[in-house]
Amino acid sequence: MKYQLFCSDFDGTLVRADGTISENTIKEIARYTAAGGIFTVVTGRMTSSILPRVREFTKEGIVVSYQGAIVSEIQTGKILKSACFEMQDALRAVRFLEAENHHIHVYTEKGLFVNRRDEMLEAYEKVCGVTGTVVGERLSDWIVQTRSLIVKVLVMIEPEKRLALRDRLQEKLGGAYFVTCSNDWLVELMPTGQDKGSAIRFLSERFCVPKEKIAAIGDQLNDLPMLREAGGKFAVMNAQEELKKMATVVSSCEEDGVAEALKIAQEGGIQ
Repeated sequence: MKYQLFCSDFDGTLVRADGTISENTIKEIARYTAAGGIFTVVTGRMTSSILPRVREFTKEGIVVSYQGAIVSEIQTGKILKSACFEMQDALRAVRFLEAENHHIHVYTEKGLFVNRRDEMLEAYEKVCGVTGTVVGERLSDWIVQTRSLIVKVLVMIEPEKRLALRDRLQEKLGGAYFVTCSNDWLVELMPTGQDKGSAIRFLSERFCVPKEKIAAIGDQLNDLPMLREAGGKFAVMNAQEELKKMATVVSSCEEDGVAEALKIAQEGGIQ
């Protein structure tokens, strides 16, 4: 087998715009794992959002959520790895965003808490299958009062403004944060070192598979660290140009790009 472990992003890569995964792709995942491969979803989604989706096609293995900060068993939901912000780092990021009056999400291991309800939040909840708890405009006050441990901070913003905000956050907040975009409407902040590249390193160690025998596929800027770490680099046709420049480009998510990449991953038979 050319690549013994295959890591796939979810939204825009594995799942189609209508929220479904094609039967052909599900069959190819099953064929890959039956041949001895390990298939893992690596996503920015919260754990409670992604677990029901991966259980649609497998009951075994592990799933990586929150951009790499949390790793869980699919069958039991048991957390194998968990990382979060230092309290002051979470507060600094949220207060910066509050000063600019952004639509903000903060995530704990199990919950989503937001500063306002609007059409963008309702669209997000529908896609992800989760419900945000509105705690008021001062999310920072809520964090202080509850002493909540924050795994991820997210901003919902108009697509034409997202890259400017990403760059401003990187410039103003410094090295305690990994700032990325997971789709056209989202800017996400993670603790430094908690990204999809860290997921590749965790999986490599856990399964004793060298990184050169790991393949990864994605579509968005948050997938860049994962592709950089993996030996096999794939991008769906609908991916951002930065990914396509460094990867083997396969069909779009609508045309079973993951299934195509999985076939490549199996070239050479079992080793």
